[in-house]
Amino acid sequence: MINIIYEDNHLLIVEKPVNIPVQADSSGDEDLLSMLKKYLKEKYNKPGNVYLGLVHRLDRPVSGIMVFAKTSKAASRLSKQIASHEFRKTYLAVCEGKVMKFGTFTDKLEKDKKNNITKVSANGKEAILSFNLLDYKDGLSLVEIYLKTGRSHQIRVQFSSRGFPLYGDQKYNVNSKKDNIALFAKEVEFYHPVTNELIKFSLSKPQRYPFNIFKD
Repeated sequence: MINIIYEDNHLLIVEKPVNIPVQADSSGDEDLLSMLKKYLKEKYNKPGNVYLGLVHRLDRPVSGIMVFAKTSKAASRLSKQIASHEFRKTYLAVCEGKVMKFGTFTDKLEKDKKNNITKVSANGKEAILSFNLLDYKDGLSLVEIYLKTGRSHQIRVQFSSRGFPLYGDQKYNVNSKKDNIALFAKEVEFYHPVTNELIKFSLSKPQRYPFNIFKD
């Protein structure tokens, strides 16, 4: 059962579980968008197709908070906030090595669609994030990350390219253990698409390894 964090006539905010695709892909596995449409159809006894707008994404192995739009008007307004960087996203990640106390990473990232990877490239699009080191233990850093842009695999690539790959990252960490990636979408803050009220939703730190080695 998907954890529903908030719902009104315009928004549906949920906690995405680990290893569930956000939308249908070549794996054929059940995806979050379809699951939520089914939930809405059953809850409100709606005939025909249910509208649910996907305004941002999380990689399949990543868990955490996601915002969906229940109307096309809400989807359009949220998309505009994302484009203008008014839609703020905060992540928690566990990186290998000791990350500096705080900083900002600025790179140009290019997506290799054929191999589904992202790389630092002079031909890429600007990618910016800032971060704070929350704790360091057993050779691992717990980092809070504030995304300024939303490039594909951005957090994973920007940290791994500096020698701080994410724990459990099967794609960008050459020494990765066969475990879930330690990346979690902790918080979103944005303006309600209808009331224009500034709203914020957040989740507690996951209780799975390696997040659980750090104090709350």
